[in-house]
Amino acid sequence: MPAAKKFIARAAAALVDEQLRGALNKAEHGFINKRQKAVDVLGEEKFRAMCERAQQAKKHALSKHAQMLQDFERAATACGTQVHWASDSVACNRTIIDILRRHSCRMVNKGKSMVAEETGLNAALQAAGFMRTETDLGEYIIQLADEPPSHIIAPAVHKTREQIRQLFRHHHSNLPQGRSLATPADLVSEARSELRQKFLTTDAGIIGSNLLVAATGASALVTNEGNGDLCATLPRVLIVLAGIEKVVATMGDAFAVLRVLARSATGQPISNYTSFYNGPRRKGELEGPEEMHIVLLDNGRSKLPQQGFGDMLRCIRCGSCLNHCPVYGNIGGHAYGWVYPGPMGSVLSPLLNGEATHAALPNASTFCGRCEEVCPMGIPLPGLLRRLRQRQLARGTGSLTARVLLRLHSRLIARPELNRRVNRMVVKWLKLIAQRGRLPRWATPPAWKKTRIAPAPQGKTLSQLMLEIEPYE
Repeated sequence: MPAAKKFIARAAAALVDEQLRGALNKAEHGFINKRQKAVDVLGEEKFRAMCERAQQAKKHALSKHAQMLQDFERAATACGTQVHWASDSVACNRTIIDILRRHSCRMVNKGKSMVAEETGLNAALQAAGFMRTETDLGEYIIQLADEPPSHIIAPAVHKTREQIRQLFRHHHSNLPQGRSLATPADLVSEARSELRQKFLTTDAGIIGSNLLVAATGASALVTNEGNGDLCATLPRVLIVLAGIEKVVATMGDAFAVLRVLARSATGQPISNYTSFYNGPRRKGELEGPEEMHIVLLDNGRSKLPQQGFGDMLRCIRCGSCLNHCPVYGNIGGHAYGWVYPGPMGSVLSPLLNGEATHAALPNASTFCGRCEEVCPMGIPLPGLLRRLRQRQLARGTGSLTARVLLRLHSRLIARPELNRRVNRMVVKWLKLIAQRGRLPRWATPPAWKKTRIAPAPQGKTLSQLMLEIEPYE
């Protein structure tokens, strides 16, 4: 089945999943409201200034990207961290498995990492015989469900409380069946008790990274559960997995990004836990790993600037564009078919995982512009999606119907008088077939047929109506 049809099939299935729609609707409004409250506390002007400072930090680092990465490696190595470079997913997974085998590790605790999802690390660890436990609550839930995450900051956002309750009762068969799991606190408490022994007995921890600080060699991680610190400090071996775009120059630049990350992601001034890991346990220290490794993944990132998509390297994975996207809000993350959903995923997935594989995603947008408006890093997501569409048209990939219609449309608008005549004929026809001011189902755009009824035009084009407006004096 062609990639576009697969996406349409997944999206169609999501649209009729009432449980999914209910979970997404609740989560979407929660994220949006919390972010807005955080902005209101500061005021729009101050928040914009914060975003501009964070953007400057990332732009500066990316303008000297190769040098920044070298500086980071030098500083991290001086602190005792071993730095590894991975060109792609295969190299990344191989590096991590080699480290684990070298230290005779068997049990591995993982913190949430979208880069690990990108490389398929979980499947690689399983195939290599390691026992993996996800320690982020959302990731733990979807591990039990054997599903990928559907959101980059809330992996189990698509799950209802009842679905989670059923998962716990099924997988925690060692616990009394009559126990109460009525409240979120009950579910959290049970997950905590199940994970506690894992933390105490694991051999290695694998975590992601929100930022890499070139000046100090430190890796920053934000969490709200503290599981990242437990993965990092209790095991013998710590492995940090990060994309090469995470580097910033100084601690000041790191804090500038962190100030907008939490507010954009969860509406908090700062996450509950903001940790900087800077090397293994030193002499005289009571906690920390015996060895610390950082694996830096490229996987196509270094090619983005020369392709005209360098702006995506500023993305801090806050998820704000997902939360405000009407498409994501209706179909959820799994419909997108890969690790990164929503507007940012519709740009990144084709670039990092193949344009042919994700040909439908650049077209899965209303172009409402809300994603760019709320992006704290000022990434022009609609413009980048438009650029991908242009590439599809130029290369002859994507939907044949879309390509034919776009070429016809371009020829029509190149002839203004003919375009005006056609538009006038169409709106008159639509008014003629209208029933009680609405278009019939068969004349409604395909994407709306099941959920909306389009209103009928007034019988005049926009240009005609504009000419009727009296000039403003």
